[in-house]
Amino acid sequence: MKIALGIEYSGTSYSGWQRQKHCPSVQQHVEEAVSRVANENIVVQCAGRTDRGVHALHQIVHFETEVSRHMHSWVLGSNVHLPQDISILWAKPVDKDFNARFSASSRTYLYVILNRVSRPGLLQHKVAWQSRPLDAD
Repeated sequence: MKIALGIEYSGTSYSGWQRQKHCPSVQQHVEEAVSRVANENIVVQCAGRTDRGVHALHQIVHFETEVSRHMHSWVLGSNVHLPQDISILWAKPVDKDFNARFSASSRTYLYVILNRVSRPGLLQHKVAWQSRPLDAD
């Protein structure tokens, strides 16, 4: 069975999406959490990798397993084992030809620049900050 997951995360504490030997990654945490629910080693494939410190609102991943669980069990069970800054939003079975990377029909990226004298407090690590006036030209 092939299952797709929708994931959101704050990338502040991670080296990016892709598993790394020398530092924590989002992929590492997701695979470990889903593997605990499956009670077997699970490897996930993503729609697109993110860099260090990059956040995701709706990253799509998929994995294959012979283990049968309710879709809400994949979500709730995995979230119990994830850090607070990573959350699985949904799970659904997908066709055997589905691939999170190659089946994607679009990708959207949002870059936010906070342009004011005072540094961000609430939006720290969520926006780029520039205290001087921007020169759009």
